[in-house]
Amino acid sequence: MNSLPADMENALTGSQSSHASLRDVHSINPAQLMARIESYEGREKKGISDVRRTFCLFVTFDLLFVTLLWIIELNVNGGIENTLEKEVVQYDFYSSYFDIFLLAVFRFKVLILAYAVCRLRHWWAIALTTAVTSAFLLAKVILSKLFSQGAFGYVLPIISFILAWIETWFLDFKVLPQESEEENRLLIVQDASERAALIPGGLSDGQFYSPPESEAGSEEAEEKQDSEKPLLEL
Repeated sequence: MNSLPADMENALTGSQSSHASLRDVHSINPAQLMARIESYEGREKKGISDVRRTFCLFVTFDLLFVTLLWIIELNVNGGIENTLEKEVVQYDFYSSYFDIFLLAVFRFKVLILAYAVCRLRHWWAIALTTAVTSAFLLAKVILSKLFSQGAFGYVLPIISFILAWIETWFLDFKVLPQESEEENRLLIVQDASERAALIPGGLSDGQFYSPPESEAGSEEAEEKQDSEKPLLEL
């Protein structure tokens, strides 16, 4: 007789725990899950994330800014036509700025092709452009005679070097980590929605009824009374 109340208590405890777990699952709002999934899918349909688009805009700014500085340098040193012929047609590594402009074009083409067209999620392309830019500018500064040609001998190499490393920092610390985090969030939300879909929608709290403690006590009292009746009759 003593084992019966213990079994009933265990059953009540298991029923209450299962009821609590089901209530936790139902606390997930399917509408919110679907809204999040649709927002993430909308970002995927756009083809390119906001942070990656910002990176591509900065790469474009890099090209335009270096081009603007080079045009200003051409105009300052005796007119655009004469200086352009001297620096492009009669190119000289030691005195021309044309190669710094070509370096900016090289960075633009490689980075836009890799991260806008091909949508790479690796750092090898930015590592290539930054390494080539850094090596070329260091050789240019050491071997050329740019410092004797005025302020642009300092400005163009320094600006190109800084912009290349800003692009590297932005991609490695902003673009790739943020896109990876958004992808993980999408997987988590999809997994949660799949789990919520496995639970019948018609379930309610009333369908998971747990007997109160008072009813369990009354049943135990009735059983004791039934066991005492034969003894009283004797």
